[in-house]
Amino acid sequence: MAWLLLAMTIVFEVMGTTMMKLSNGFTHLWPSIGVFACYAVSLVGITIVIRHMDLSVAYAVWSGAGTALTVMVGVYIFREPMTAMKLASLGLIIAGIVGLKLASAPGSVGNEITGQPGSATTIGDRSEVAAYTRM
Repeated sequence: MAWLLLAMTIVFEVMGTTMMKLSNGFTHLWPSIGVFACYAVSLVGITIVIRHMDLSVAYAVWSGAGTALTVMVGVYIFREPMTAMKLASLGLIIAGIVGLKLASAPGSVGNEITGQPGSATTIGDRSEVAAYTRM
């Protein structure tokens, strides 16, 4: 379930970025509204996802897949050139996402499938919370 929600948040993030291009610097009303609406849905979604998935994996997939899909939108909708460098860079993004997933905590895969928070993402008591919030 967390993976499905993550996929939906990626789609909304890409739609928000596409709307940003269509808004022409926030000079067109409806695409400008679309930017904020799509990003709001995406941010709420990723916030929920990271409750059930390792932060490093969720954010890497969200940002990496969003970047890759945004490149595809640029190439197919806005007729941007697809160069060898862009293609190689997309391959590196995908390799990085896969690498982070493979390096994630061993028990997290089962927890992501069931939708339960993994042991690596839980915080036990107030002292642990304080340790995470100190600067």
